[in-house]
Amino acid sequence: MPGTEGSGRLEDLYSACGPEAGRLALLMTGDRELAADIAQEAFIRAAGRFHDLRSKDSFRAYLRTTVVNLTKSHFRHVAVERRHLARVAGFAEPSLSQTDLGDRDLVEGALQTLPHRQRAAVVLRYCMDLSLKGTAEALGTTEKAVESLLYRGLATLRTELEVDG
Repeated sequence: MPGTEGSGRLEDLYSACGPEAGRLALLMTGDRELAADIAQEAFIRAAGRFHDLRSKDSFRAYLRTTVVNLTKSHFRHVAVERRHLARVAGFAEPSLSQTDLGDRDLVEGALQTLPHRQRAAVVLRYCMDLSLKGTAEALGTTEKAVESLLYRGLATLRTELEVDG
């Protein structure tokens, strides 16, 4: 069948790139279900552009960038929703307590306190093991900007982890 061959390549591409996209989304969001949704949406969007890309490595980079952008978009939407609810109904957000969590949970929780671009830089560079150049490409910025984001993000993480630890 004509569609079967292309479908098999898409499945292979998902097998090769999907788990990494899922890990990135999880580290960016801290929520497994949301991360799975974002990773799948990013894969669908990236796969739609696959014919425009030159190689599987280009696909990986495009997929990472798409995950970062979808995460940013999600949190922007949530912030708008919360501000609206606060204005309309006097809505107060419940406080997030992180007691009795393991080290990994503490680090993941501390990551969630970072502004989006700092969190993205830290996750891409240290959790996804990208180079400065790869991180800069994924964020659509310069290596110098990534260095600055990493410096500020890591300083905040150190402070957060000292307070919690």
